[in-house]
Amino acid sequence: MTDYTDIQYAVKDGVATLCINRPEKYNAFRGKTCDELIDALHRAGWDKSIGAIVLTGAGDKAFCTGGDQSAHDGGYDGRGVIGLPVEELQGLIREVPKPVIARVNGFAIGGGNVLVTCCDLAIASDKAVFGQVGPKVGSVDPGFGTAFLARVIGEKKAREIWYLCRRYSAQEALAMGLVNAVVPHDQLDAEVEKWCAEILEKSPTAIAIAKRSFNADSDSIRGIASLGMQALALYYNTPESHEGVEAFLQKRKPNFRSKL
Repeated sequence: MTDYTDIQYAVKDGVATLCINRPEKYNAFRGKTCDELIDALHRAGWDKSIGAIVLTGAGDKAFCTGGDQSAHDGGYDGRGVIGLPVEELQGLIREVPKPVIARVNGFAIGGGNVLVTCCDLAIASDKAVFGQVGPKVGSVDPGFGTAFLARVIGEKKAREIWYLCRRYSAQEALAMGLVNAVVPHDQLDAEVEKWCAEILEKSPTAIAIAKRSFNADSDSIRGIASLGMQALALYYNTPESHEGVEAFLQKRKPNFRSKL
């Protein structure tokens, strides 16, 4: 796959940039988006001329706002069950032997927040906003979105993020350890380029070994994610989950307990 419709792929100075190109949807992903990102990650991840991968979203409003609810048929279209493309995408970000840097240019909500969590590093604009929405719309991200988030920012904060579904500023994300740096919006590209340049000066084999070593301690979470995604596919077929999606699309408050 080389002709992408949902993403843009560019290489410059040893850095591959993968940009979700759905600004009209606040860079929410559908199944096709995930498939294209997976293809691009394979393409960049095993290219020896590339030393770092940047993941970002088009425009100035959003990095990624998770799954496109308008494509929510129990699987965000694409290859059917939501677990297949999303689970593979999250795992591949960790699997490729190159640092993957999230360039967070705006909203990183829901599945977008999980992508930031999965990336090796994250650099955010001071306009960026983070948070989860799953329990508000009849969804959840088992595995990396929950268990690994707790590894990154701590149990109590991770539970707060999921149970309350609040929004967090870039500075709050920095304080909790979700991102590595926050810069003024107009300096975001320069800062990302600076980090990439520093990485490219280092031994690629040593970095690949380091990444594998970091991952080894938490790779069991991939099994949790696989199990959880199967359960999620079943949950998406329930009236309770449907209520969340319908309320979101109708712009009203959901009444989940009426569907139990």
